[in-house]
Amino acid sequence: MLTADLVRPRVRSRGSELSVQMLDTHDSFWLQTAQDLIALLQQHQGQSLAAWHDLLEAYEGDRVDYLVVRGLAKVLSDAATFTPLTTPLIPSQLRERLFAYGPVFAAPQHLFERQARYEVIQQEATELSLLPEQLETTLFADRPATYTLTDVGPAWTPEGLLARYNLELARGVLYWASQVQIEVHSNYKDLWKYLKFFKLMFWARTHNDGYLIDLDGPISPFVSATTRYGRQFAAFLPALMLCDQWRMAATVHPPQLQPGVYRLDHSLPLVSHFKRSGPFDSRLEANFAQEFEEKFGGERGQWLLSREDEVLLLGETVMIPDFALTHKRSGHRILIELVGFWHPDYLRRKVEKVRAAQCQHLLLLVYEGVNLSADALQDVPGEVLYFKHKPVLQDVMAAVKAIDARVYGPPVKKSRKRNADDPAPKKSRKRSVDDPAPKKSRSKKKQEN
Repeated sequence: MLTADLVRPRVRSRGSELSVQMLDTHDSFWLQTAQDLIALLQQHQGQSLAAWHDLLEAYEGDRVDYLVVRGLAKVLSDAATFTPLTTPLIPSQLRERLFAYGPVFAAPQHLFERQARYEVIQQEATELSLLPEQLETTLFADRPATYTLTDVGPAWTPEGLLARYNLELARGVLYWASQVQIEVHSNYKDLWKYLKFFKLMFWARTHNDGYLIDLDGPISPFVSATTRYGRQFAAFLPALMLCDQWRMAATVHPPQLQPGVYRLDHSLPLVSHFKRSGPFDSRLEANFAQEFEEKFGGERGQWLLSREDEVLLLGETVMIPDFALTHKRSGHRILIELVGFWHPDYLRRKVEKVRAAQCQHLLLLVYEGVNLSADALQDVPGEVLYFKHKPVLQDVMAAVKAIDARVYGPPVKKSRKRNADDPAPKKSRKRSVDDPAPKKSRSKKKQEN
């Protein structure tokens, strides 16, 4: 990520609003600059990080936009791999051995400067059975400046480099955020995963068919490890761009500027480099979805199966059930969670979340081999259904109907609409005083006689 000194000069203030000045990814001048830097890095393979910095300084020359050049170069070097040298000795131990000689000089000038540096190097190299050049190389080989470029990273294009630089600028502003509010509406599965991955503190609530998420920023009074948390906070931003619809508003306190509100949303040309999760987390889930569609999909069944489309909010964490079944006519929803071949610690956390969710319309499909006994799940809400090898759909649908009746009440029979060709129903009418009396039945007359 970009350092604060490369981000701050690109921040702009207008009233109470803050923005960051990004590069035009179609501008020919910046495209040429990006192409030059990519070529320089590729030509630098096998050389040191210090030499790379010297090369960049020469390229900058007297350019007044050197901060942008350094930012683009930082993006390139962060994605590249600089590898420490392989040395015959541990550099720190070698330094300790050499520094024990005390001060040495390149060429002693008078009586008190007794030791020349080359003499000490030669003496130690002989004792260690090394060449003086090997000893010189080893002496500071653990310093990043001596690391060698071994991998230039992804196959950069000029447009791709400019887009990534803009993303780094956008998330760099969050170094100085105190409060952030995010609104998401669709395709937000990975968002929760990255919130957990970066260990961010958040509070979520439902809002307009989506979710509002409040986060404490790096300079919030509730955050102690400001620098480390600030990096994590800024690193999280690309996860937002995995959502289809999102917007963010952050209260930011940049140095030497008045605090303001920094806004981003899905309409901006920002591109995430984070990878989306696959459609399924396991083969068990994929097989379940495929079998359901084959037997109950389309017009054949009354339920629609969807994948991870509802979030259960549990304070500082969430639970996202694997599937949801939605009844086509009533709109009733049954959530399904598959508990398959997982580690015991994962299972323990899973059960804790299920209990915390208190979701009555949740169906747990539990693999018998996970060693989760009925006692371990006896107090969880919803229903529990065990399976040996894979869930039996007939049993699953029976459990779904049972939950539907228990949670939403018995199904309401739909009244049949009369077609135009159907005979009209017989109508009963009241007899007026002028109507003749109805004829009595033969049996009734006998009783009267």
